[in-house]
Amino acid sequence: MGIIKGSEKSLSCPGGFLDENTYCSLPPRSNPTFANNRPTVYAIFEAYRKLKRERRHHDVADRTHAVLKTLLAGTPLKGQRIDYLYVDEAQDNLLIDALLLRLICRNPEGLFWAGDTAQTISAGSSFRFDDLKAFLYRIEQDQSTNLIGERTIADPTAFQLAVNYRSHGGIVNCAHSVIERITRFWPDAIDGLQPEHGIVDGLKPVFFHGWDRDTVRYEQFLFGASGSHIEFGAQQCILVRDEVARAKLREQVGDIGLIMTLYESKGLEFNDVLLYNFFEDSAVDLSRWRVLLNYTEGEVDGHDLSTVHAPSFERDEGRFAGVCSELKLLYVGITRARKNMWIVDKSEKGEPMRMVWSSRKQVQNCTPGTDVPHLAVSSTPAEWEASGRSLFTHKRYPQAIHCFARASLPRMVAIAHAFQLREDARAKIGIASQKDQEQAFLTAADAFSKSGDDAPAGTDKLHYYRNAADCYIRAGDDRKGAVAYVAAQEYDLAARRYRKAGLFDNTLQILHKHPRKISPESTDELYNVCRLFYISKSSKPPLPLFPSFEEELEFLEEYDLDFAHALLLESHGRYLEAAELHMAENRHLEAIRDFVKDKTSSDAMKRAAHTLLEYLWRRCSFGITAEDIAGDRDVDELLGLAGELTLESLDPLVRDEACLYCYVLTQVLTKCLQIRMFIAIAQVDMPSLEALARTFVEKHERKGKGCALLALDHVFSRLPSLKSANLQEMSAFLTEFHHYTRLLYQVISHPDPVDSDTIRQLFCISETSSNEYEMEPGSFLHSRAVRDRDGPMYLQQAAVALSREDMNYALRKYLAEHLRERVSEENRVCCSAVVFSQCLTFTMFGYCNRGGCPQDHITLSALDVKQYNGRIGIHLQQMCILQNMYSANPRMGRQKSVLEWLSHLYEALNPQFYVQGTTADLDLSLIPGARDSIRVMKNWVRDALYHFNDRTGFLTPVLKLTSLVFAFDGSNALKCINQAPLHVPRFRPGIFIYPNGRYIVEDIVNFFRGAAQTSISSGILFLRHIIRTPLFVNLSTLCDCLEEVFGKIAVSWHLSHVPPLHGVVLPRSWLSSNKDFTNRKDIRIVLVDELLGDLKGLLGFLHSGSANDSFFLSHNARLTPMLCNLFTSRIRRMLCLLAYNVSNFRVQVKVAEIIFSLRPEAAMQKASPPFKKHAYAQARDYLRVILTYGEKVVIEDLVQLVHKKKNPRPPQISPRVKQIVFEKAEDIPGLLAPQLVAARSELRVDAPAFVPQVAHPPQAVEESHEDADDAAAEPDLLQEHENTEEEVAAARTIQAAYRKYRKHRDQADEAHEEPDLIREQESTEEEVAAARTIQVAYRKYRKHQDHLARTIRIGAKAERNTIFIACWKNVVVSKWQRGWYYLRYLWALPHLVWCLDKAITAAHEHKAKTKGLLSKESHARLEELGRQRSEINALLKEGHKLRKDIEPNAPMHQQRNKAELKKAVLDVKGFIHRLPTAAPELDVELNIAYHRIMVEKEDSKERPALNTEDLGPC
Repeated sequence: MGIIKGSEKSLSCPGGFLDENTYCSLPPRSNPTFANNRPTVYAIFEAYRKLKRERRHHDVADRTHAVLKTLLAGTPLKGQRIDYLYVDEAQDNLLIDALLLRLICRNPEGLFWAGDTAQTISAGSSFRFDDLKAFLYRIEQDQSTNLIGERTIADPTAFQLAVNYRSHGGIVNCAHSVIERITRFWPDAIDGLQPEHGIVDGLKPVFFHGWDRDTVRYEQFLFGASGSHIEFGAQQCILVRDEVARAKLREQVGDIGLIMTLYESKGLEFNDVLLYNFFEDSAVDLSRWRVLLNYTEGEVDGHDLSTVHAPSFERDEGRFAGVCSELKLLYVGITRARKNMWIVDKSEKGEPMRMVWSSRKQVQNCTPGTDVPHLAVSSTPAEWEASGRSLFTHKRYPQAIHCFARASLPRMVAIAHAFQLREDARAKIGIASQKDQEQAFLTAADAFSKSGDDAPAGTDKLHYYRNAADCYIRAGDDRKGAVAYVAAQEYDLAARRYRKAGLFDNTLQILHKHPRKISPESTDELYNVCRLFYISKSSKPPLPLFPSFEEELEFLEEYDLDFAHALLLESHGRYLEAAELHMAENRHLEAIRDFVKDKTSSDAMKRAAHTLLEYLWRRCSFGITAEDIAGDRDVDELLGLAGELTLESLDPLVRDEACLYCYVLTQVLTKCLQIRMFIAIAQVDMPSLEALARTFVEKHERKGKGCALLALDHVFSRLPSLKSANLQEMSAFLTEFHHYTRLLYQVISHPDPVDSDTIRQLFCISETSSNEYEMEPGSFLHSRAVRDRDGPMYLQQAAVALSREDMNYALRKYLAEHLRERVSEENRVCCSAVVFSQCLTFTMFGYCNRGGCPQDHITLSALDVKQYNGRIGIHLQQMCILQNMYSANPRMGRQKSVLEWLSHLYEALNPQFYVQGTTADLDLSLIPGARDSIRVMKNWVRDALYHFNDRTGFLTPVLKLTSLVFAFDGSNALKCINQAPLHVPRFRPGIFIYPNGRYIVEDIVNFFRGAAQTSISSGILFLRHIIRTPLFVNLSTLCDCLEEVFGKIAVSWHLSHVPPLHGVVLPRSWLSSNKDFTNRKDIRIVLVDELLGDLKGLLGFLHSGSANDSFFLSHNARLTPMLCNLFTSRIRRMLCLLAYNVSNFRVQVKVAEIIFSLRPEAAMQKASPPFKKHAYAQARDYLRVILTYGEKVVIEDLVQLVHKKKNPRPPQISPRVKQIVFEKAEDIPGLLAPQLVAARSELRVDAPAFVPQVAHPPQAVEESHEDADDAAAEPDLLQEHENTEEEVAAARTIQAAYRKYRKHRDQADEAHEEPDLIREQESTEEEVAAARTIQVAYRKYRKHQDHLARTIRIGAKAERNTIFIACWKNVVVSKWQRGWYYLRYLWALPHLVWCLDKAITAAHEHKAKTKGLLSKESHARLEELGRQRSEINALLKEGHKLRKDIEPNAPMHQQRNKAELKKAVLDVKGFIHRLPTAAPELDVELNIAYHRIMVEKEDSKERPALNTEDLGPC
């Protein structure tokens, strides 16, 4: 151990010990004892290290290495260094201990080392004075320790003590023979010394030998001749090898005297020493002991030793290494004796050494039969006491106990026993369990305490109490330790122990009772920790903590104990100051209380009102549920405090409205709309919240939207059950909900949401710097962010600062998710509501047998224009609501929902039976927000066509979408259809292709467009294909198409009459759907006849009972016989009107034939009255039958066209048939349905309307078809303020390319007067070029924008840029001249200020982390936490002062003070280095500022002057 861990070389090893290669390669003279067994030794060392590590122990070498590592690293010593140091028994120390001892001695000439290398019997010791001298010299010479200045270094002086003053010559000579054997065989094991000699000669040591186990008579020298018991005297000692040998001997002879081990005897001396069984208990066998007979001459017991066989030492030196250690032990034992030395050993292993001694006549041999000397000598009690005190001084407490017992000194026995108990306890450290260790120290402490109680007054008594206190502390009982320290009059230590035990009352009492006996440093420290304890725990101390109010205030400020500081100010009536303290620490509730208490300040109430509302917004921000708010005690208390506010304290926004909308709750609470809102939220008063939301929007358009959104979010947090809602209730609900979703979308689409104070207040976002924002923990955004795996704050419970861009992104993303969740839930509720569709069975027959019918039951008499438009209105409102969701979530799948709601809207526009209303009854003035909603619908139709991919339900959606696009977007209808995937060959289902290869969609589009001459024929063809195939289609939609075909036939037929169209009698819806009243279309009677034939088969099929196989109705309604009768009546009505208006014999005969064929079905009892009337009507009665049934219908449908020039005007057919008098055919649509015509005309005007767009989507670019019109779709990229030249150029390029593209498209559309109705959209070269130009310009623009965002608008660069702008403004305003300060001010100061700002922020963060620890942590950390708080508070004060000194507007910059600027750099650097937490990220920026300001550029070398000496005169 002395070599591997204690040698000089181990100091340079990383682990503090030599590795195996280094150890094994040492020269043999280094620890020669094991020179040949070093691998084995190192293996044992490794096993030792492993065991030590497992037990978490450490040895003396570990201790020394740890202390040296600390001291050599620069840690200063605590306390004063000594001048002179005397080290005795130096051989028992490790060599590295010498360096440690040298470090604590400042005098290089003041160290004295004494020892005997022959006594190196300590485990692991390999000490030699030669090694010590060399090491000490190198220590003095080595300057790397930084301990010694330049001086002359001398070799350490060594001298030998050759005279032995302890033992006489007989014992000294015997011991020298042992030394001679060691140096003979192991010359490097000990230092080479001169032989010792005694002052006088004396008796030779006696060696008892020849006694075997059976014949030895112990009683001859242990007992008297008579057999009576004897004992050894006070100056006699029996030495044994170890504890085992002592116990064995004790068992044999009893307590006859002092029995000690060889290790215990080191440093002691006795008159008489008996070395018992040294050789017998040795681990070295006889064969190895015989090596000592080498180099021995003479005759012993008749044997010539020169001829005695002895093993060769040189052949196997390692085998005899143990003999060297044994000889050192033997040397120690011999040198303990002053007068008599007896060696008793029965083992043959002692014979070699006895022969060596005998050959030199240095021992007296005692064999059986010879006179045995008597060893025992009696001693007086005084001698026993003296011996006991000597042993006690040398810490041999068991032997001292024996001596004190013989001296009859029980108190001293108890004292020695107490010290021994302490040694036993110390021996358990690192070996026994912690509990056993503590119990051992507790036992020792009790023994010391009793000794102190029994001792007379004096220093010893105090010493025992001090020892008791130390042991109590080691036992973990600080309270008893403190009590013992008090008894020992160690009041300083007592107070500290009371403090450590957490007994601060006792600590205070000690400080008050004994102020002069405690050092000032301890007094200040303990008072501070007591103050910290009582203040942090809000406990009342038993004694005063401060002598004055001012000192208490100063203490609270120094340690930043703001809450206690505020309480102190409150106790002295300084409420405003206390409130400001609470505000600084974000304790708004306490601040409001103090503001309200201050009756002397007029500003206090205003601050209270402002703070109250601000805190209410934080506690009740967007997304916090009403349940959480209702259970929030802070909110309840805030609302209670609001009752103490006066009207004058409210803001004008709040105060003025308070007077208008107050109601009696309390005296002032109800005078604040915002407070009313929070009260309603806490009380879950939804009606009041709805009313308040309307009030906020109506009265405070700019500031009230945030309040309205918060109120509506609570209103719609729980949706009402709308399943049975009527039309008015549903419309009112959708109006409010649409307003709610629009407000949400306005926040999402805001160009810079966090720039709005209202939005930041609503979502509890705080601005931490010019480009950083934080979400309040627990707020809507924070709760969403911590659950977002893809977000920057996943599982981050604390507040995290985000850049402006990241915060805007998070706000838009999570609010869009919230909008999607709310609208999805609302859409689900609406889909279950019956009000969106009508039950035709109930309307026509007055009853419905369908269980849980999902349709609204409306009587026939209630069906009017208002009912019709109201139902269309709620569909449009819901579509606008969904559009808000889709615009905010552009990647959200929408095609299925869009098709479903467009289908529902179509059903609302074109009900199943004409009595429910028709498109001619559409009146946008009766529909709220119709203008915007119709535009949304138009965009939906376009979008549905662009993304149409439904092959299974192909026909009905195509018919409905085509009808809607031509009805409401006629100018763009053909373009939309051409760009839809319907015409792609691979998309065309085979069942929709005619036998001749023509595609059915071509005829559908041609028919609905109505411009071509063949449009009627196309309509007949696709209808015949549907009926004859048959194709699975909505029966009501099929009837709609039939009515439109028949209407166009009737109009075209009458266009050939003079005057044209005079006398036509048709429903208004048939006429209003006609696109052309001036151009006659081709009517092929053959096709009409074939269609009528197919209709005859269709009518028969409807009554066959298999109608549900080919037809369906919306809302999963089955075609019951009753519904089949109604649709048969609808078709018969079409036929009757066709026959009435088309005076073609073939057509009229065919119609009569069809009607006659239905009479058998009409005769059945289940047939409806309209069906029967139509079936039995004659040709001349067709119109009469239709009019007779329409008597009960509220909505008037039939009209008669009368030409203005027809004279006389024909009589009115019936009061229910309105005459439409016209002069020009093109005027007919306006006369039939002026509201519908106006609506269609208005939809073509490029007027601005609210169609939600994705103004700022979370992703960079999203495809969208929600543009209100083409004009609005043109990109406007020049609106952003402060655009760069590159941005302006890119924007203009995009605009020019886009306008060129639009112009080309418009010209292309005008050129195709009669284009192919269904054609694949092939882009022209001009279109491709324009698109590429737009793409390149936009990418360049986006790249530039992204570069700016990365370099300027986020992170450190953005913050430095803000500081730079402030500096630049000062430079411009003050008209600075370029120079040294000018350049450093602009290009270095921003880096310096930014570093300081970040350092101050880091200090604040550290302060926030430790803020609550005083009250949460145990009292054990009070000093540490108090010191941290004091230091960080002082550091922050210094930082804020420094920030004020170097800010861009600071006076030193105006004075261009170069020295002050350089000093500021050093101050900032020092401030950063004193931060409690490392901030390496600041080093780069600090180095930039440092080098630009502190490092002066070297002046360029002066150019040499031109040599002109050799130039002649000019």
